[in-house]
Amino acid sequence: MHYDYLIVGAGLYGAVFAHEAMAKGKRVLVIDRRSHIAGNVHTQLQNDIWVHKYGAHIFHTSDERVWAYVNRFATFNRFVNSPVAIWNDELYNLPFNMNTFSKMWGIRTPQEAREIIERQRSEAGTGEPRNLEEQAIRLVGRDIYEKLIKGYTQKQWGRPCTELPAFIIRRLPVRFTYDNNYFNDTHQGIPVGGYTAMVERLLQGAEVRLNLTYRDYLEANASAAEPDTFDKVLYTGAIDEYFGYRLGALEYRSLRFEEETLEGCDNFQGNAAVNYTSADVPYTRIIEHKHFEFGTQPDTVITREYPAAWKPGDEPYYPVNNEKNDALYQQYRALAEAEKNVIFGGRLGEYRYYDMDKVILAALNRADEELS
Repeated sequence: MHYDYLIVGAGLYGAVFAHEAMAKGKRVLVIDRRSHIAGNVHTQLQNDIWVHKYGAHIFHTSDERVWAYVNRFATFNRFVNSPVAIWNDELYNLPFNMNTFSKMWGIRTPQEAREIIERQRSEAGTGEPRNLEEQAIRLVGRDIYEKLIKGYTQKQWGRPCTELPAFIIRRLPVRFTYDNNYFNDTHQGIPVGGYTAMVERLLQGAEVRLNLTYRDYLEANASAAEPDTFDKVLYTGAIDEYFGYRLGALEYRSLRFEEETLEGCDNFQGNAAVNYTSADVPYTRIIEHKHFEFGTQPDTVITREYPAAWKPGDEPYYPVNNEKNDALYQQYRALAEAEKNVIFGGRLGEYRYYDMDKVILAALNRADEELS
């Protein structure tokens, strides 16, 4: 069979590109190493609850093109992300807002909160932030850093905050209003019936082969009596893996999920996401999936999320975008640009963290360039 595009990866980037290519009359083959489509946004029905199998994914965007696009393939509910954090026996609202400050310091007004943060910032005596710790104290003061940021972040990244770059925390919302909505975007919600159904609609009409790595496909195809042919490859896997780690492995952080079904418990924690910020609690958060869709089922499903070190062969979740890794990525990018008829895209292909709306927009923009 001849295909215009071999698409490696059935996640959001690959599925959006596949849909746009098919809309232009192109024939595509989509392969994925996992046993399912939708990548890390894969959802699965368990006890009548849509479970986010690879951690919480809340869709949010201010891009009207992206919002109109995803609504062609799914109906979104009105879920608003308002996580809470537990430090020892204390519970705080996230993101950092007046509810957080009031609980932390027993104050009521924005002016009081600003004065405390400014005093703690001055006491720290730091200038331009050189690392995440200094950036966090500059944003919200030492008390909140010590209770709600330090332990959580060190668990997440597996290293002290003083060894992490400041930019990691600059995108953290801080507001001086009583507003627990984590995101500032215009649109927010969860696809009714889960993300996998949305990706199925994107891939409708495409040939999809699962449990198949790119290398295994190439080897099997090379020895086939009638091998497939294709004009181009869209590769959304890890860029260093594509090149056999010839320049060395880029660093990632991985995750481990511990899922538990609680039969007869209709409400375990009262919120979709509860963060555990103490360093002595091994997991970073517990997700209760039914709350993403306002579920009233008699049972519940929870997932504890454990940060984990990564090595080649493990699932890579978060690129470690420090100076060393970014320099190595640029070397791989140079190799990629010289690779004939191969397009690299997505979180792993571009070695960058992508929110869901940004990965969809990137795929649409790439499709515009490629298919126009």
